[in-house]
Amino acid sequence: MNFLRGVMGGPSAGPQPSGADTIQKLCDRVASSTLLDDRRDAVRALKSLSKKYRLEVGIQAMEHLIHVLQTDRSDSEIIGYALDTLYNVISNDLEEEEQEENSAKQVDDLGSQFTEIFIKQQENVTLLLTLVEEFDFHVRWPGVKLLTSLLKQQGPQVQQIILVSPMGVSRLMDLLADSREVIRNDGVLLLQQLTKSNAAIQKIVAFENAFERLLDIITEEGNSDGGIVVEDCLLLLQNLLKNNNSNQNFFKEGSYIQRMKPWFEVGDDNCGWSAQKVTNLHLMLQLVRVLVSPTNPPGATSSCQKAMFHCGLLQQLCTILMATGVPADILTETINTVSEVIRGCQTNQDYFASVNAPSNPPRPAIVVLLMSMVNERQPFVLRCAVLYCFQCFLYKNQKGQGEIVSTLLPSTIDATGNSVSAGQLLCGGLFSTDSLSNWCAAVALAHALQENGTLKEQLLRVQLATSIGNPPVSLLQQCTNILSQGDKIDRRGSKVQTRVGLLMLLCTWLSNCSIAVTHFLHNPANVPFLTGQIAENLGEEEQLVQGLCALLLGISIYYNDNSLENYRKEKLKQLIEKRIGRENFIEKLGFISKHELYSRAAQKPQPSFSSPDHMMFDHEFTKLVKELEGVISKAIYKSSEEDKKEEEVKKTLEQHDNIVTHYKKVIREQDQELEELKQRISTLTSQNEQLQATVTQQVSQIQQHKDQYNLLKVQLGKDTQHHNSHGDTLQMNGIQTEEVSKLKEELEEWKNKHELLQGQLKEKDSVIEKLNSSQLEMGATEQSLQTSRFGGLEHSNELQKELEMLRSQLQLQAAEISKLQMENQKLQVMNTSADPMLGDSGAPAATSSELEARLEQEIKELKSQVKALSEEKESLKQQLDSSTSTVAILQDKNSRLEREVAESKKEQDDLLVLLADQDQKISAQKMKLKDFGVAVEDEDDTESGDQGDEDEDGDEEEQDENAAVCYQEN
Repeated sequence: MNFLRGVMGGPSAGPQPSGADTIQKLCDRVASSTLLDDRRDAVRALKSLSKKYRLEVGIQAMEHLIHVLQTDRSDSEIIGYALDTLYNVISNDLEEEEQEENSAKQVDDLGSQFTEIFIKQQENVTLLLTLVEEFDFHVRWPGVKLLTSLLKQQGPQVQQIILVSPMGVSRLMDLLADSREVIRNDGVLLLQQLTKSNAAIQKIVAFENAFERLLDIITEEGNSDGGIVVEDCLLLLQNLLKNNNSNQNFFKEGSYIQRMKPWFEVGDDNCGWSAQKVTNLHLMLQLVRVLVSPTNPPGATSSCQKAMFHCGLLQQLCTILMATGVPADILTETINTVSEVIRGCQTNQDYFASVNAPSNPPRPAIVVLLMSMVNERQPFVLRCAVLYCFQCFLYKNQKGQGEIVSTLLPSTIDATGNSVSAGQLLCGGLFSTDSLSNWCAAVALAHALQENGTLKEQLLRVQLATSIGNPPVSLLQQCTNILSQGDKIDRRGSKVQTRVGLLMLLCTWLSNCSIAVTHFLHNPANVPFLTGQIAENLGEEEQLVQGLCALLLGISIYYNDNSLENYRKEKLKQLIEKRIGRENFIEKLGFISKHELYSRAAQKPQPSFSSPDHMMFDHEFTKLVKELEGVISKAIYKSSEEDKKEEEVKKTLEQHDNIVTHYKKVIREQDQELEELKQRISTLTSQNEQLQATVTQQVSQIQQHKDQYNLLKVQLGKDTQHHNSHGDTLQMNGIQTEEVSKLKEELEEWKNKHELLQGQLKEKDSVIEKLNSSQLEMGATEQSLQTSRFGGLEHSNELQKELEMLRSQLQLQAAEISKLQMENQKLQVMNTSADPMLGDSGAPAATSSELEARLEQEIKELKSQVKALSEEKESLKQQLDSSTSTVAILQDKNSRLEREVAESKKEQDDLLVLLADQDQKISAQKMKLKDFGVAVEDEDDTESGDQGDEDEDGDEEEQDENAAVCYQEN
């Protein structure tokens, strides 16, 4: 209270205004009234006065309002009034007519001081978090607004209180799931303030599924076509991801990068770009850049770049890049975004090199962008963005560097002039009358040579035609010519800028390339020009040029191979000592790193300048200056003897490096061979395991087949025994009836034969009678008798023989018939004597008929039994046939499995031979490594273990062979 009175300026003299009296009465009413309605009315009145009398209400009513929040939780209406009143007191978001310029600072201090009073008791913030959990709209919404205002006023303190509060952050995350949009949207604003500059809360919010919910809201609102809610969600996503490697990794691993692709589907017409859409798309592009920023860890950036390529996000960005009708600021930010997506990623760089602009004829996107960079009518920020894109395309991309430089070489230049190449555009910009184009082209060409000695040498072959009738000059010579002309050429823009760009190009070109240094020194005008520039006392603007000239001269000394007699290291040092002075030279060299623009350029790779005049240094060039400034200073003070020693040391180091490189190459090749051998061993091991598993499976199958075969044999034996026992039983029971039936059958058979023979006998008798009649007729004529005498006699003799045979057969059959009749009579006598029902011999006919009827019935029964037995015999025969076929099939499978086992054994023997060869090779490689001094661990134990495994495998193979032999014997 006293603190706030001090803020008001002390107690005022005279009576207090009526508003203060009213507020005091309302506060007393809130504190003393027992009726809830009275307290509610008093709090409502305080709410209405809180905007106009903010200070008075804050001083007198804050304590009572906090008490209401603690005690009157059951009444949502009074809680809502109290929260609104506190919000009006703490918040600085007053209406414009209530704000005055002279009181703005006092208002800000007032909100901060009231916030400090409120959060002094941490229980108040915890109470507010509890109220935010209430679903009632009149409680939850004012609570969210009040908590947001507290975070705006005293962010770090409130963040710490919420962080230590149990489930504090989780309670606030539930706001994003509220179905009421106003609460959900204010919840997004609350989380924005909560996550500012607090990595711990950012991680908690991210792991509370914030990414999923925010991306769902953006999709529901229409992506880039959405309203202010999409903007708020994107700002919150930036808070969660920027400079937070853990959340970036979680975002990538959760496949949320893939969900960003629909954001950039802007359509073909590209018309109707509203201000909100431009803002949303700008924030979306910035969010992509947050994930692939060069300041992130290289591994995280690389993984995000690959994910963006595989999901098609890079392709979508390139589509926007080449589209027409895109606003300039969106196009600029898209170029910057594509730059960082491809920076240092070979796959993305290769894809970008293949992108063509939709023109006729199609041109590479790189060429189109370079045309914009060297066009002075394009916006400055756009030209800077194109330069950054070109730098990122060439960053750690030797393939891309070679393609750019190849467009400058004589063998690859298009003689017809139908298409413009990247090299032609760079040369055109390098020698144009626009200083900004000169600088951009020089820096772009320097990036094409960055850390690539081969291309530095190839670029020396480039020849330029200056004018008709004059011989062509080299690119290096033309650069030095323009540099020496200086102010003589009328240029648009800063004249210093052109010279700085050319000097940076020459320094990059000559560094670490002795051949380029020799070409540079071969021109007799270059060294006098540099020494003259360094020795002069020029203005402040020219000091930067002097420093770069000193750096170029120092590079010419440090990387000089002494191939030119007039420009050896020692002579150049003597020249510096006479014309410039060593101390003066070192001082001029230090102008570079002391320059303000140098410090700005060294901070980040992207060229960001407030105006074209500030565009002086490139980020990669600042690294080169840091690397060379110290070594050049030492080289200037070294004597000739020290130089000789240094050269000897360099040669020794080079030889040593060559030897080390050679051994590294050998070791690398051996490592590759070892890896290949290990892979082959692992492959053979896996194949061996598969074969062993196959053999084991086959052995188990063979065992199963053996068991099935033995089971079938047992079943067949039981069935045969059962059939034999059943037949014996039938034979024992029906022996008499079978004899009777057999006898009756034989009797019937003989009767049939007798009738047949009698029929044949009658036929023969008729034949004899015919022959006799024919003989009587032939006796009438003697002549005919004599002619047919011999034939008739022979025929009659044959007939008589046949007659005698028939008669003998007839007699035999008659004897057999009599014999059978006698046996029949005996059986009839036996049957009649065996019948107990016959009392006398006076009724033989009735007994015989009854016996015959019983015999016929028994014969029918026996026939039915015989038929059943025959059917059972047929079924048993079928089962026997099927079991026989099954046994044949099993034997066939057994023979096939035995062949496969033999083949697998043969393959195992081949594998063992291969493994033995590989072991010999590996031991030889180890001996080589030991000869080279590389420590190699002995693997005797491992080999002994492997030998044990081989012994076990051999035992298993012997067991498998024994099992197979046993099976064959069975």
